[in-house]
Amino acid sequence: METFQIALFIATLLCTLVAGFVFAFAVVVMPGIRSLGDGEFLRAFQVMDRVIQRSQPVFILVWIGSVVALLASAALGFGQLDGVGRSLVIAAVLVYLLGVQLPTAIINIPLNNMIQTLTISDMDERAQNAARREFESRWNRSNVTRTVLASLVSILLLILLLRL
Repeated sequence: METFQIALFIATLLCTLVAGFVFAFAVVVMPGIRSLGDGEFLRAFQVMDRVIQRSQPVFILVWIGSVVALLASAALGFGQLDGVGRSLVIAAVLVYLLGVQLPTAIINIPLNNMIQTLTISDMDERAQNAARREFESRWNRSNVTRTVLASLVSILLLILLLRL
């Protein structure tokens, strides 16, 4: 097996794990905590996000590794792929960077960081409600977008793997 094929396999695996992660938040985690009161909701999200924020090594390996592996496989395969293959890998890179990683950096992480700054026990119900309203719908919209686009990237990479 060539270096390109190994890199593509790893990129496909890691990008698909990221797609599964954001999918789980979209269809299980956020709907699961939606019924909680505002303070409980904020606290639950804080606790889950803190695991990630504290550089949980497996999560970091998968999240950052997906970008590195995807870029490496694109660079390694660009000269080896035909026109369709090149188009697939370019599309996968662009969709992943612009549709998954960029929204994460400019929407989800800043919202997560905002939640982390809250001392929920010191907030009254009105402040808790305002914080949740500022966070929840915007975070969820961005996450659904990430989920759809990360899934599309997985499909593009699987098609590319099947073409080899």
